Amino acid sequence: MPRIGVVGIRGGWSSEALANAVEQKTAYKLLIELDKISLDLSTGSAWFEGSDISKLDGLIIKKAGARYSPLLLDRLELLRFLQERGMKIFSNPYNIMRVLDRLSCTVTLRSGGIPMPETTITENTEEALRAVNRYKDAVFKPLYSTKARGMEIISAGPQAPAKIEAFTQQFGIMYIQKKLDIGGQDLGVVFMGGEYLTTYARCGDGSSWNTTTRSGGKYQAYTPSEETLAIAKKAQDLFGLDFTCVDVAESGGNGPIVFEVSAFGGFRGIQTATGMDAAELYADYVLKKL
Repeated sequence: MPRIGVVGIRGGWSSEALANAVEQKTAYKLLIELDKISLDLSTGSAWFEGSDISKLDGLIIKKAGARYSPLLLDRLELLRFLQERGMKIFSNPYNIMRVLDRLSCTVTLRSGGIPMPETTITENTEEALRAVNRYKDAVFKPLYSTKARGMEIISAGPQAPAKIEAFTQQFGIMYIQKKLDIGGQDLGVVFMGGEYLTTYARCGDGSSWNTTTRSGGKYQAYTPSEETLAIAKKAQDLFGLDFTCVDVAESGGNGPIVFEVSAFGGFRGIQTATGMDAAELYADYVLKKL
């Protein structure tokens, strides 16, 4: 049987689930944390706790770190080096890097004709204020974040300039989107190997503007429209990921709107809402590819 390493976080629910699923099918388990790798560019060896992971038959990337940040891009470069020397890695590290940065992901989506909320990108506080005044209510988003961490609603009014200044002091470039009424839920449309797998909804409990589980949201099964599936498929096709989740809102009469394409996809939402064991399905997929 092939020896497959899982790149993730020790103790992380989805990372452990995937590593266990691989072990059940191959009798081999190695959960690799990227911040503990030492890459030797001369020999091509990549050491993790005494194991040269460059000798493995393949790697599956579940997480590159506990928090999204530019540091993750540098960690993924280590894996890109291994892939360019012939290692099979799921998903391609370069493709993950293209979605990890929110701005890079957005530029690709909009250039590909994917419908998204009205968005302004600027480092200029005066231009940011103009955007807030146009949108009335705006969501300011860090370029690297998950589960709405660091996001803030800034509304037109006398307090807006100070809030904008505080945000740019903390995050630099301002990624600003018009706040939409999404009816208290958004969708995770899941794809594996480019093929549709399932959809789950994140339903807010009314206590927050966002639907994330950090803010009280719950996962539920959901059947999306054909239009939603077509747009989500077109969005994920732009990136070539082996496993991903497209965040979509079916926004009333305006049609489906895409927020982002996930770098790693969410196993817990799939299992909670649909009962599917995404870790086992992904392990089977990788074994077939190898």
